[in-house]
Amino acid sequence: MRPATVADAKAIAHLSRDLIETGLGWSWTPERVTRAIQDRNTLTVIACERDRVVAFAIMFFGDEHAHLSLLAVQPSHQRQGLGRQMMAWMMDAISVAGVATVHLELRTSNYTARRFYRALGFTETAYIPGYYRGREMALRMVKALRDPAAPLPVWNPPKIH
Repeated sequence: MRPATVADAKAIAHLSRDLIETGLGWSWTPERVTRAIQDRNTLTVIACERDRVVAFAIMFFGDEHAHLSLLAVQPSHQRQGLGRQMMAWMMDAISVAGVATVHLELRTSNYTARRFYRALGFTETAYIPGYYRGREMALRMVKALRDPAAPLPVWNPPKIH
C-alpha cells in the first residue's frame, strides 16, 4: 500500500469505471483522477499486487470535514482487509489534520459497502434521490471523529534542556 502517483491515474480510473460507476457513465476519468492525485487537499492511496493496482481510495480533506470520494477493491482481493487498511490510513491522516467528520455517499443497493462502513463506525444519515446521474438514489453516511464545535487540542512540544 502506498500513496498514488500520476502514473497510477489510468489504473485507478479504470477500476472506478468497472467497479463503482457501472451503469452510470464514466466521470472519474484518468484526467479527473490525476487532478485528485495532484490536489494537496486530497489523499489517494492504492494497494498493489506486483505492479497491478488492486484497490484504491480517494479522500478530500477540508478544515473540519473530509469526504471519501471513492473506494474500491478488485473482487479477487476483497475480504482480505485491503479496504480496512486503506480506511485506517485515511482515518489516521485526517485525525492528525484535525478533521471532525468524514462523509461519504454510496448506492443504496450496495449492501456490502453499507455493512463495511457500518462496521467502521459510520452511521446512515440521509437518502438522496437521483444522486447518481439522476438515475439512482444514494445513501449518505458520516463518522464523527470529534465534536466539530470543540476546540482543537493544543500541542505543547517537550522542552529541550
